[in-house]
Amino acid sequence: MISVTEQAKNQLDNLRVEDGFSENHNVRVAVKGGGCSGLMYDLQFDDNINEKDEVFEDKGVKIVIDKKSILYLLGTTLDFSDGLNGKGFQFINPNASRTCGCGESFSI
Repeated sequence: MISVTEQAKNQLDNLRVEDGFSENHNVRVAVKGGGCSGLMYDLQFDDNINEKDEVFEDKGVKIVIDKKSILYLLGTTLDFSDGLNGKGFQFINPNASRTCGCGESFSI
């Protein structure tokens, strides 16, 4: 399961409207190879759900994750920060043993 903070939910709702996506577009979260720590998070809107996807819902946000990525993301919280240290989505991942300074890549 992935949880979503209220700040992340609000930002996702705003982006969905600003970018012209409908409520049928879910949030797809994936893990891909790359970044300075070896693995990177990928976050986008998607209106497709494949048979190999898992779907979670928190605070009214449907999150779609492919089965390969779910192993890396269990227990993760999606947050959004617009503070002095930078603006953007943050993944608080208890499975990550190391993260890079920008928080966009990690290793297990």
